[in-house]
Amino acid sequence: MAALARQLHARGWMDGTAGNLSVRLPGGQALITASGRSKGELTAADIVQMHAESGLPTRCPGPPLSAEASIHAALYRAFPDCGAVVHAHPPHTTAVAALAAEAGAVTFTDFEIIKGLGATSVVQVPVFTNWAEVPRIAAEISQRLTDRQGPPVLLIAHHGATAWGATLDEARNRLESLEALCQLHLLTDQR
Repeated sequence: MAALARQLHARGWMDGTAGNLSVRLPGGQALITASGRSKGELTAADIVQMHAESGLPTRCPGPPLSAEASIHAALYRAFPDCGAVVHAHPPHTTAVAALAAEAGAVTFTDFEIIKGLGATSVVQVPVFTNWAEVPRIAAEISQRLTDRQGPPVLLIAHHGATAWGATLDEARNRLESLEALCQLHLLTDQR
């Protein structure tokens, strides 16, 4: 987790203390990055154990969980095969999330990289409101992703993107695919 966080920090996708990663463990637990830590300098002490589906810490006292633990928990509840979640702020993805804030979704068509999200020619990515109360975002994610259809990524307006997969590598690859799609989307002005 620390190595991936450093890579994403170096790309400018997890500036300052922004962004978070989690990995589901056997027995209903998960590891998640602690709140307020530079993702370019994470150590084992900056990783916190939580209950995967509630987002509550398993040990107290300890470092505070990521502020977005409830979003990770919502995804673990919705997708039993979800083994990891990556939330970051890639610049093109964040720009598209801002531009699509009112629409509630952004549709990508025909770009080859769509295959990275499990689609062939068209994919619609949901955009959620960036509420100050993060559990409210998580509740909306739980409500909108009940059919378990659609791509394994989502956008949060004016905030960033979240991707998930069976492994941390798969979640990262999906986030990279989404960032590439958003860059192409902006370059071709497909609003």
